[in-house]
Amino acid sequence: MAYIELLLGLLFLIGGGNILVDGSVTIARRFKVSPLLIGLLLVGFGTSMPELATSLLAVARRADGIAIGNVVGSNIANILLVLGVAAVLRPIKIHTNSFGRDAIFLGISTIVLLASLLRGHIGWELGALMCMTLAFYVYHAYRTDKTHMKGHVVEPQPIALSRRFHVSTPLAVVLTISSLILLLVGAHMVVNSVVILASHWGISETIIGLTVVALGTSLPELVTSIVASVKNQSDVAVGNVVGSNIYNALFILGFTALFLPVVVPPSVKPDVLVMAATTMLLLAIGWGRGKIDRWIGGCFIAMYFMYIIYLGMH
Repeated sequence: MAYIELLLGLLFLIGGGNILVDGSVTIARRFKVSPLLIGLLLVGFGTSMPELATSLLAVARRADGIAIGNVVGSNIANILLVLGVAAVLRPIKIHTNSFGRDAIFLGISTIVLLASLLRGHIGWELGALMCMTLAFYVYHAYRTDKTHMKGHVVEPQPIALSRRFHVSTPLAVVLTISSLILLLVGAHMVVNSVVILASHWGISETIIGLTVVALGTSLPELVTSIVASVKNQSDVAVGNVVGSNIYNALFILGFTALFLPVVVPPSVKPDVLVMAATTMLLLAIGWGRGKIDRWIGGCFIAMYFMYIIYLGMH
């Protein structure tokens, strides 16, 4: 039964990711904002919902290792695996102006998360501060993007979900929301089925959080970025990952800590440093090269599998 649930979950993820990219680009044209902002706010937030649901459930059950590993592992997977696969399919061009704004917040959110996790405990006060920081980022991103797009003439256009069907803007909104639901349901099914299967292999709680749960909750980002890359919407692919990692760092554990204190297991602290290092690597490439070539994407994927092997050895 778990294998059937896994297959259905993957199908939901693939279908939801395909519709989400088309719908988000149409919404961006309709409201005259850039696809990057849509990727940051709508796609990034929507695809972070599996992480939020998983962390809330884990902390409620006092399985803090899964909650922390979920966030840390997801941020690592988003950069190394998600962007790596997307770049191998099609090189990703990074627009340095918009990326610079969001990269600063990504760096800040990573530092805040790093300090919080190394502290060993996240209470409601720190959780509230993390949520307020995210609220300021969302407001700032919206204001600056609207100002940047003010002089641009962007005509609303229907999107083509296939060669035969064309979807109007209002319907695109409905489809986008529906696609987010598909992504969430699909991610839940995948995570649930894989955790059931992994429990028979005797894997520890923290390792499950860093690998199985993290990879499962990163599937929406992976599918969405792959579809965006294939459709040559690199802004959506980059915004999806950057936005998701910012939400993960500030909102997932911050919102969870508002209700229940989060205790950080000592065993996860080396992985927190890996997360910080991969984030700094992305920022350096984004600012320095402005492009993620196929060979860089391949290196990202290789680094991710090396990290998985490292976890398996420890």
